[in-house]
Amino acid sequence: MATHTHTPDQPSVTDRQFAISLSRGMAILRAFTADKPMLGNREICDLTGFSKATVSRLTYTLTLLGYLSPVSGLQKYRLAPGVLSLGHPFLAGLTIRQIIRPYMEALARDTGCTINLGMFDRTNVVFVETTRVDDTNIYLPDIGSTRPLLSTSIGRALLMMCDSAEREQLLNRIKLQDPAEFARLQPIWNADAKAFPMRGYCLSKGDWKKEIHAVGVPVRRPSREERMALNCTLTGSLAGESRLEKEIVPKLFRTVRAIELATGLL
Repeated sequence: MATHTHTPDQPSVTDRQFAISLSRGMAILRAFTADKPMLGNREICDLTGFSKATVSRLTYTLTLLGYLSPVSGLQKYRLAPGVLSLGHPFLAGLTIRQIIRPYMEALARDTGCTINLGMFDRTNVVFVETTRVDDTNIYLPDIGSTRPLLSTSIGRALLMMCDSAEREQLLNRIKLQDPAEFARLQPIWNADAKAFPMRGYCLSKGDWKKEIHAVGVPVRRPSREERMALNCTLTGSLAGESRLEKEIVPKLFRTVRAIELATGLL
């Protein structure tokens, strides 16, 4: 059964302003992941639900534009350097990264955690800065890595920053994408949402990957700026029974407040 990566996040095809061909090209680029760095046309068809003719036409076009590269002898493609050039202006313009990085590095040294700064990417979190010191973390978070919103502490911290209407819309999208996974995570989300007003952080004890434990805290920004959250992650073997909450959360709070002060919010 095909996995359709292009729905339900895109607008209805009845929207005359919506460029379907462009959306399909972007969906093909998004089909490539760290776990699947090389894909053939048939695999792309299965991942996107697009017809063979559509995929063939679009992979040909994306190759000519410098966003895909053919893999010699394998009838597959990989992302080309042109994709990286698209992201650079965004990262270069996100000057808050340069302000926040020293605070993240200090927190990582102090706690032994991997520290990630994340923003919304549809129903995911995308990391825009990361500091890795936990060598036991096999998932190697990096700039541009994505994680699901609902199963991660940093994702749930971002959801806490939304108003009720936006949060409900995002939750509905997540539910439509994977009803079974939403049902599994709903009690965890409900518990985090209930506790958040009093404790101010979200907690994940292996909700995304059983080996990864994490706490996430929103980073307050001016109203017109993109919302961000910061997390501390440890593998379960290093997290202990309550180390994240007792030892690391207070340090994470102090770091976030220092960041907010340094960026002129406080």
